[in-house]
Amino acid sequence: MIARVAAAFVLCAASLATTLAAQPKVSSGSGAVLRGLDKFSGMSIDIEIGAGEIARFGRLNITLMECRYPAGNKSGNAYAALEISEIGKAGTVFSGWMIASAPALSAMDHARYDVWVIRCMTS
Repeated sequence: MIARVAAAFVLCAASLATTLAAQPKVSSGSGAVLRGLDKFSGMSIDIEIGAGEIARFGRLNITLMECRYPAGNKSGNAYAALEISEIGKAGTVFSGWMIASAPALSAMDHARYDVWVIRCMTS
């Protein structure tokens, strides 16, 4: 019985090591470029925001926690940790990671505004 448990533990540890080794290396950007769309007016703008900063778009406050991209590929697929709240309303509209190549995968759900990640800033 103990031998089986030990064997299972060794297999799990080997599987975990393989999984961790297969994960791509990433770099953190100094900020991000986001695109904001006001669905009522049809106006879109690019928003440059530094890591840890807050940007305002319409009635939204957007906080960028971090922006990551594949190491060695600055123009590669960016993903950003964002927290978005609406002025005058409690709570957040969005909190989580947005991915540049798949904006619908983790999208902000708001009646008036859309926000998505374009790329990370590296300098």
